[in-house]
Amino acid sequence: MPRYEYRCRTCGDTFELSRPMAESAAPATCPVGHEDTVKLLSTVAVGGVASSASAPAAQAGGGGCCGGGCCG
Repeated sequence: MPRYEYRCRTCGDTFELSRPMAESAAPATCPVGHEDTVKLLSTVAVGGVASSASAPAAQAGGGGCCGGGCCG
């Protein structure tokens, strides 16, 4: 279930709620009980480790524009 971040306009507290996407625009009450909240625009963080095996051939082998001489 997606997590959404909200900020309370009354006390300034920032908090997260897990709720279905269909309810993402529904009003949220802050943990203290205030109802004047706003949904914040959040960025998505994706974790993982890149390996050299997944690098495109142009980067791994020195080809490509900046390593292959096509820049003039």
